[in-house]
Amino acid sequence: MAPRPERGTFRFDKYFLVMEELRASGADIREHAPDPMPREWLEAVHCPDYVEQVFTSTVPREKERRIGFPVTPAIASRVRHTNGGTWLAAQLAMKNGYAANSAAGSHHALYDTGAGYCVFNDLAVSANRLIAQGDAHRILIVDLDVHQGDGTASLTALRDDVFTLSIHAEKNFPARKARSNRDIGLPDGTDDDAYMEVLDRNLPPLFREFAPDLVLYQAGVDPHEHDKLGRLALTDDGITRRNRFVVGEARKRGLPIASALGGGYGADQRAVAARHAASMLAMADENRLYPVATLDR
Repeated sequence: MAPRPERGTFRFDKYFLVMEELRASGADIREHAPDPMPREWLEAVHCPDYVEQVFTSTVPREKERRIGFPVTPAIASRVRHTNGGTWLAAQLAMKNGYAANSAAGSHHALYDTGAGYCVFNDLAVSANRLIAQGDAHRILIVDLDVHQGDGTASLTALRDDVFTLSIHAEKNFPARKARSNRDIGLPDGTDDDAYMEVLDRNLPPLFREFAPDLVLYQAGVDPHEHDKLGRLALTDDGITRRNRFVVGEARKRGLPIASALGGGYGADQRAVAARHAASMLAMADENRLYPVATLDR
């Protein structure tokens, strides 16, 4: 069992509770256990010295403070598996249209350090590997977590085959933003309709302009009005509308889309887990409206 941080709002039991909520829903879900992300895949994106520190549980204290918890052997194993889950979700999406990783979405992890409860950046690592092995040629990363995806933006900044879109609360973490391909900072208190207007104005044109053949979606529920670390005001219905819209825009174009869990914080972990589970079930339901299409290999 991974240790919990002494301070802060991150709770590792959220992941278990999400799976409990999914299983209790009665929905027709299929569970898959990912393999750990291979070391060479991680080193293709992250600094090999940092990867070594994580694998050997020798991450310096200043980096652990930046991450938010100690990187023990149990944590190292956990993050390798949760990172592997995003790559596996992409593989399954190419067969089924949509698949979800019930963990990860570690979009703050940088080249040589973790940050913001993120150790390795599963979105950047998975995108790099999918392109390297020919599963995709152009990947759109849609990051709708309430916090800007600074790590993902930094790690993919020099690529022309990965496009990052981040729609986030402008006044939220991180204080110093990176530069995504497209950043949209929202004012505090943005509600459902205002949020959807911004999303509708920006996402569909990207499919035409960038022409991706696969989408990775950071589906954090922390824009919710009751999230402890949010600053926005989306309702349950707003989160559902957002998720259905993103999946629908991808699927009506025949594109596979894989989601990662992302952020969601609060004193009532069951309520947060329920939001995550509801998000995945809504996206899976939206996917059923479209015929399955796979990428050419």
